Amino acid sequence: MIAEPIPQAYDAVGRRVVRPFDRRKGPQPTFPLGRYVSQPLSVECHSLTDIRRFLSKCKYVSDKKLFGKDDYWQPPEEFEKRRQGDCEDFAFWVWRQLMNMGFTARIVFGRHGRYGAGHAWVEFCQDDRWFLLEPLAWIMGERLPRLSTLRYHPRYSVAWDGEKLSYFAHQNPPYSPSLSALAQLLPEYLWIRSGLWTSVIVRIPRFLWRLLKRVVKSSDRGLERSSK
Repeated sequence: MIAEPIPQAYDAVGRRVVRPFDRRKGPQPTFPLGRYVSQPLSVECHSLTDIRRFLSKCKYVSDKKLFGKDDYWQPPEEFEKRRQGDCEDFAFWVWRQLMNMGFTARIVFGRHGRYGAGHAWVEFCQDDRWFLLEPLAWIMGERLPRLSTLRYHPRYSVAWDGEKLSYFAHQNPPYSPSLSALAQLLPEYLWIRSGLWTSVIVRIPRFLWRLLKRVVKSSDRGLERSSK
């Protein structure tokens, strides 16, 4: 869920700008940004483990399916009641929790993945080092491989100091890692990924057993209806 980005490939700090959300090319929040930091939350997290535990009970659902709209940014207090939403909804809630825990944190809007799809995530600063936090990757554990951060390209971020919002624009520096750099990052990538697949494999028997019980119950109900 968390990784330290490669500095040459990820502009974590950015440069301060004036309200990028007023521009046509910037992200378009459903409500004024102050709405996302002003209302109290009912869930209080004290650690990253608490955050992961809450996210494990949440479900990714597109705005189109959930609200019938192409884009709708839920305020965090709504998301924690619904426990459903897309990347912005997950990110806003995690951002609020990190700030409540005392971290210097930002919500980040940019592009992610091979095809550069629009995405939102969180970054926070600890001991003068910036870390990327991907709320949708909670299932992978508390760590993400640094190699995976190459797929994140921040464009804008927002910070809140308790009184005012600050906006930042980010560059996407061209970065082509050398073979030696990849060789150093690959073992960590394989180690973390292998841990994920191990946890998935361990859960397969339990999943199959539950599925089998559902099938049996469904067939029993069908027999009862046919016998009446």
